[in-house]
Amino acid sequence: MTTTIANPRDPYARKRLSRTNTELWAWLFMRISGVVLVVLIFGHLFVNLMLGEGVKAIDFAFVGGKWSNPLWQTWDLLMLWLAMIHGTNGVRTVINDYSEKYLTRVVLKSLLTIGFVITVVLGTLVIFTFNPCPSGSPAELLPSICTAS
Repeated sequence: MTTTIANPRDPYARKRLSRTNTELWAWLFMRISGVVLVVLIFGHLFVNLMLGEGVKAIDFAFVGGKWSNPLWQTWDLLMLWLAMIHGTNGVRTVINDYSEKYLTRVVLKSLLTIGFVITVVLGTLVIFTFNPCPSGSPAELLPSICTAS
């Protein structure tokens, strides 16, 4: 049996491991989501801090009033999802780069995925089920945005 060694002067021939290039799409997603996140975050900060009365005005009633509008629910949801996917993809890349053992990579990525799913599910539930004016609550305990009817 003879072993063939490639000529070192031959041009590099890339071996295709799969039909899709997921790392290319992940890289592209990081660039696009980063730009979108900058717009979302600075818009969020501008509306919350500059158009209002600043940090001192941000309280339970402020959030309740803001999340009663579908625009701000969608805005905050998009910010949550993009930030979580962006961050998770970044940490996944770090895990791939620095963990040497296969089992370590699997465990770390599994923990990362579990944390991602829990945070996104709970954050989404909070955004869409938040009710600052629950029925049957004493009027003195309700925030100012809840009008007595």
